[in-house]
Amino acid sequence: MPRYKLIIEYDGTPFFGWQVQDTLPSVQGALEAAVKAISGEDARVHGAGRTDAGVHALGQVAHVDLAKEFAPGRLRDGLNAHIRPHPIGILSAEIVPDAFEARFSAIKRHYRYRIVNRRSNLAVDAGHAWRVPQMLDSDAMHEGAQRLIGKHDFTTFRHTECQAKSPEKTLDQLDVIRNGDAIDVVTSARSYLHSQVRSMVGSLVWVGSGRWSADDLAAALAARNRAACGPVSPPDGLYLVRVDY
Repeated sequence: MPRYKLIIEYDGTPFFGWQVQDTLPSVQGALEAAVKAISGEDARVHGAGRTDAGVHALGQVAHVDLAKEFAPGRLRDGLNAHIRPHPIGILSAEIVPDAFEARFSAIKRHYRYRIVNRRSNLAVDAGHAWRVPQMLDSDAMHEGAQRLIGKHDFTTFRHTECQAKSPEKTLDQLDVIRNGDAIDVVTSARSYLHSQVRSMVGSLVWVGSGRWSADDLAAALAARNRAACGPVSPPDGLYLVRVDY
């Protein structure tokens, strides 16, 4: 039974997250319906990350086991044909060893959060970025972000319903980059807690607006208390960019 690795992009706006739902649309559910349409098999599609409702992906990775063997290009094209009109694209498919696991074999996940820092409403970027109308100091945000780098107890930035066994994570990168009205928050780590990235971004916006200093952000981290977190940023601006193996 061959195992296929898929690289997938999707607009998360119409979905209630990656994970299959009983009655609500999900990315996983749409993919599994397309797999059944092309193969006739009820196969589970395992993702590298369970993105939340409204979160997008440019390079989500998944694996699926099928009894029938397909040429990778035929599987890719067939899935793309059957998954329409959902805003999902299968970028590639390849046969991988049985030991490959989309989730557990991953060594690093890369996310980007897009902020548009302007007073005008969003048109093209509506649903795909967070508009923050007040002027943000992106340099202060970057300075504060560096306080979160390394191995920490991230309880403050963890969703209250997070199911991870430990709140400790190692954050390898958290950069804040401005280009005109656009501010990107770029982050990399082996894994994240539930809502960790969106919680960190919301708190960084407080730093950028002057409500918090970098020291305040560090104190919030040290508090290890969800109540110490700033606002949670909306899902619109979050993208899973790449997964490394």
